[in-house]
Amino acid sequence: MHPYKMQRLIKDRGKDQVINVEQRASLYQTINQLLREGLIASWETNRPEGFPERTLYKLTDLGHETTLEWMREMLSTPASEFPEFPAAVSVLPLLLPEEVIQQLEIRTGRLTEKIAALEQDLQTYAATLPRLFLLETEYMKRILETELEWVRSIIADLQSGQLTWHHDWLKPDVPPENET
Repeated sequence: MHPYKMQRLIKDRGKDQVINVEQRASLYQTINQLLREGLIASWETNRPEGFPERTLYKLTDLGHETTLEWMREMLSTPASEFPEFPAAVSVLPLLLPEEVIQQLEIRTGRLTEKIAALEQDLQTYAATLPRLFLLETEYMKRILETELEWVRSIIADLQSGQLTWHHDWLKPDVPPENET
């Protein structure tokens, strides 16, 4: 298929939650890289009436084999990913506990909204797609629910004073006291 149709299909099936196709230019860059690697090939070029010329692409045998290898690796091996949120959590003492509570409460609202949107997607797509095509949405929803539960527990610990810190702990020569 041609890139615009790829982008539309990814969005129509809700896969844009896990595949970033917001910028069509990025999709074209990816297509060019796949072409260079021999993973896809131009299949045909056509010009539908009233539309610009479109190049259709297909997966090569090497592309198919590589996809299967990638899938096996991604399914079997947890990746070392470096998301922003744990990085921010690692330097909480840069803020006052009250400010952390405020920011985490904002996060709980946003997480709740994202969870609701994913639930809506699941309900919408479940009417037309088999569950197999909704697994990544189920996964993302479960991850966000777990994060929301954890964030709420951190807020509660901060509010009760069970979790706290002192700005002196940021100094390299002052060891922090053992905190829970």
